[in-house]
Amino acid sequence: MKYFIQTYGCQMNERDSETIAGILEEEMGYQAASGPEEADLIVVNTCCVRESAENRIYGSIGQLKRYKYKNPNLLIAVCGCMAQEKETPEKIRKRVPHVDLVFGTHNLHQLPELVRRAQESGEMVVDVWESAGEVREHLPARRGQKFKAWVNITFGCNNFCSYCIVPYVRGRERSRRPEEIVREVDELARDGCKEVTLLGQNVNSYGSDLEEGVDFAELLRRLDKVEGIQRIRFMTSHPRDFTTEMVQVIADSEKVCEHFHLPLQAGSNSVLRRMNRGYTRERYLKLVDEIRRLIPSASITTDLIVGFPGETEKDFEDTLDMVRRVEFDNAFTFIYSPRLGTAAARMPDQVPEPVKKERLERLMTVQYPVARRKNEALVGATVSILGEGKSKTNAQVQMGRTRTNKIVLFESSKDLTGRFGKVRIEEAKTWTLTGRLVD
Repeated sequence: MKYFIQTYGCQMNERDSETIAGILEEEMGYQAASGPEEADLIVVNTCCVRESAENRIYGSIGQLKRYKYKNPNLLIAVCGCMAQEKETPEKIRKRVPHVDLVFGTHNLHQLPELVRRAQESGEMVVDVWESAGEVREHLPARRGQKFKAWVNITFGCNNFCSYCIVPYVRGRERSRRPEEIVREVDELARDGCKEVTLLGQNVNSYGSDLEEGVDFAELLRRLDKVEGIQRIRFMTSHPRDFTTEMVQVIADSEKVCEHFHLPLQAGSNSVLRRMNRGYTRERYLKLVDEIRRLIPSASITTDLIVGFPGETEKDFEDTLDMVRRVEFDNAFTFIYSPRLGTAAARMPDQVPEPVKKERLERLMTVQYPVARRKNEALVGATVSILGEGKSKTNAQVQMGRTRTNKIVLFESSKDLTGRFGKVRIEEAKTWTLTGRLVD
């Protein structure tokens, strides 16, 4: 029996798909298929952060129906955040009735039983837990790469930003015990892993629900001592909970990378308040100053939303002002999209779509030159990279990543995938650096 997984959304979903693959292989004897056309089980791991993503997913699920004509025993399962929404099972019955199984984010460990039920039933099986139970440890995983790995440290979110559906589909925040995280990272290191990325909707609040008194700063101290691991990354950080102690720990560490992804979302205090972000622009600027004082070489990236309900021209100008002041190495920019069930979707003064698009264009006009200028400052420098394989756009070129999360393209007769090298930067673009391998 063979399986195929389609994954949409964030790194948390990618990590869940690794667990699903591990369960299917180690507990059920499935093998990975090279494509959906040869699979006996297709799992669609979904995202619901934006309505546009949800519509694309329904379209993709619809296209899977043709494989059932070739393989009448094919099972199609839908899971992930979209499956966790209350209205989803009924939507699936109406729009894609050929789906056999629907399960949520909280009961991945039940997959063997759910698949058997779907195989024996002549109807769609729906099993979605409304709330999460205790954290499940020791679930198998089939990781995408051996030299780097995702490692969950928390599940769920307590922030309830007014625009975000995640707390409703991922549940309240639950931290893994520190000894379990250290054990997993140690096992990865002994298996040849060189880089781990710690995952959580808000890694900075790690441990607030534990009795051990271990916070994120202490967890980083412990992981920095794991032999074999050479790089430690983390995402995502909430600026509200980022302390000076955490910055100092990163500055003092050997392995924690000097890259901070700090989602600002908006530069206006009034918009931040309506977003329920829990910090002000002044607090954000103070945090950036602390990072640059303690770690001058650090890169800082961010997320920005334009067109949030009630955003005035003055509010938007405040966002542009923050972009100019902070000088982000990179920014992921989004047009606000209402999500049913969130507080922001019910707010008055929704910004017209043409205004949102015009503001997004202006935002990119300000941010892109900043990103390019930051990269151009590295021309002539020699940087350490971890090779990640061939470039997605040119098979003759390899790609690596610096500690500060800069993408570097280079040519080499040797495959550096999973290996470290030094590259002298010769050209800089907005998104990438190009250089020559020197060691």
